[in-house]
Amino acid sequence: MAASFQPIVDTARGTVVGYEALARFPGFGEKNPEAWFAAARRHSLAAQLEAAALRRALAFRPSLPTNCFMAVNVSPDLLGTEDVRSVWREHSDLGGIVVELTEQMPIESYVDLEPDLNSLRAAGALIAVDDAGAGYAGLRHLLSIRPSLIKIDRELVQGVDRDEAKRALIRMLGMFASQVDAWILAEGVETAQELDALASLGVPLLQGYFLARPAPAWATLDVDVAHRLASRPLAKHPQILRDLVESATTAESTPRAQKAFLADQGLDVVVLMSANGRPEALLDASGAGLGVVSPGMRANLDTPIAQALDRAMTRPASSRFHPLLVTDNAGRFAGIARLERMITALTTAANFDPQS
Repeated sequence: MAASFQPIVDTARGTVVGYEALARFPGFGEKNPEAWFAAARRHSLAAQLEAAALRRALAFRPSLPTNCFMAVNVSPDLLGTEDVRSVWREHSDLGGIVVELTEQMPIESYVDLEPDLNSLRAAGALIAVDDAGAGYAGLRHLLSIRPSLIKIDRELVQGVDRDEAKRALIRMLGMFASQVDAWILAEGVETAQELDALASLGVPLLQGYFLARPAPAWATLDVDVAHRLASRPLAKHPQILRDLVESATTAESTPRAQKAFLADQGLDVVVLMSANGRPEALLDASGAGLGVVSPGMRANLDTPIAQALDRAMTRPASSRFHPLLVTDNAGRFAGIARLERMITALTTAANFDPQS
């Protein structure tokens, strides 16, 4: 068994930000990976084969390019098997790994998935749902799993440049994702017209043969495609969270955060970090003595400020105006973005633009 990696592209910047690991079977007459995994199921060897594919992909992790993530595929019904669990135990820190739940088998019980999903998240992994908009991955699927990445099915992507109904559904998925702190990724992009339509809809991540085919680690984006994305017209005052991010005091526990507040009377927030260095929550000065924490809202460095503000306003009133926890593409903590700075940036740009 070999591993190939298909690039995942940032629409706004025209750069590769991640790779999906795909199993390949060179040297055999049967080349279709789905046939191999189907045969493994028939012979009750599905968990062993998926575990082998995971190990093969994760072996490349040390050489993964900086600020890129790796997506690996797992069947939901195999997530709780000892074979698959043993793979995760070999990696105490899963930061930069996206675990993508495939749609090969229906999910019988979301409750049964929770322990394994929580364990993966605690280790730093992000969860993705495959083929949103088709089959079992309906709204209940998304609401129950609350993924960080939602992959749009190829059936929705195909011909999206000519189908207004598909465009409307993708807009709806984008709005839903923004409200639950998730990203959407359109897979199966095979034409320039599909790429242009998805980029105009604001889909942040793209994947497909038109952009790059599966290849040995680590393929780059075709120059012409990168130029096509990078040369798209931008707003007069493009502003993203990267422009406003600032450093913040961090601590690995509430008692340590309380000590930080005592040591610095001017400190207003401390970010609580997990053992593997991922932001987990916020503690502000007013609640420090009581140990009251806010789960915080995470946003990527390249999230547009207006979009980030829209998401922030969906939070409960008690935490609505807390700073956002800003991360890079691999989920690593980059700093905080304060809402007052975000509002000021937008109003300044609007006042500067005579057409606004």
